[in-house]
Amino acid sequence: MGASLSNLTENGAANGGPGLGDIPESCVACVFLYLTPPEICNLARLNRAFRGAASSDAVWEAKLPPNYPQLLEFFPPQRYQNLSKKDIFALLSRPVPFDDGNKEIWLDRVTGRACMSISAKALTITGIEDRRYWSWIPTDESRFQVVAYLQQIWWFEVDGSVKFPFPPDIYTLSFRLHLGRSSKRLMRRVSYDHTHGWDIKPVRFELSTSDGQQASSECCLDDTEQDDATGNPKRGCWVDYKVGEFVISGSDPVTEVSFSMKQIDCTHSKGGLCVDSVSIIPSDLREYRRRVLK
Repeated sequence: MGASLSNLTENGAANGGPGLGDIPESCVACVFLYLTPPEICNLARLNRAFRGAASSDAVWEAKLPPNYPQLLEFFPPQRYQNLSKKDIFALLSRPVPFDDGNKEIWLDRVTGRACMSISAKALTITGIEDRRYWSWIPTDESRFQVVAYLQQIWWFEVDGSVKFPFPPDIYTLSFRLHLGRSSKRLMRRVSYDHTHGWDIKPVRFELSTSDGQQASSECCLDDTEQDDATGNPKRGCWVDYKVGEFVISGSDPVTEVSFSMKQIDCTHSKGGLCVDSVSIIPSDLREYRRRVLK
């Protein structure tokens, strides 16, 4: 059976009939337009025609967002000049840092859609310069290798914004938070739980865009009666708290997105919270990842 399959991939089958290698490269390329990049790369191993189609600029340009030239502007011209569309896709599917390395943009390797992560370093955090309240903790649990840790504060407020040529899509914005301080000892993950004050009043999350869209949500971060969306307990775990969605219909003019989370009831203190980042990813891609993790 293995020999028969091998023969089909050559220019002719064992009995002299047509094989996969006899399919015109242009026809293979048309089929590849409907496949994902990983599927295309796997099929490229079959034979010369599939390999040629898998390198076609027409195939890979269809996998790139329509405004990919704007994304390439984050690189010096010599990094992408003379690259094939396949190589451009590979370049953009790796995290592209900008804003002093505090923000990253990349294309999802399966769908080719744009995703973004914004470090806590790029956010405006009330009291961040006062070590009585906040401290920066290095950790390999963050893609930016550092998180902001809140020890104790009464006025909790975190704000941020980003102006970026997002490709047309529907996006979900979320804050990545961790109740309790986490670290690793002897290669094992340890969580130090000094969490307090997050079960009294909800945190309010908000976002707005330069074209007038708005969204908001509220959540008690330490609601022990409710687990996160994946069914895991919130304490001692990184959780993505959804703020809301916004729609990009075109990349011109460039959309600015502002976002915040706050709990400014000064009748009680709160503390024991790690702030890692803000994520902006296509909404249905986020839902797909949640289903996979369940």
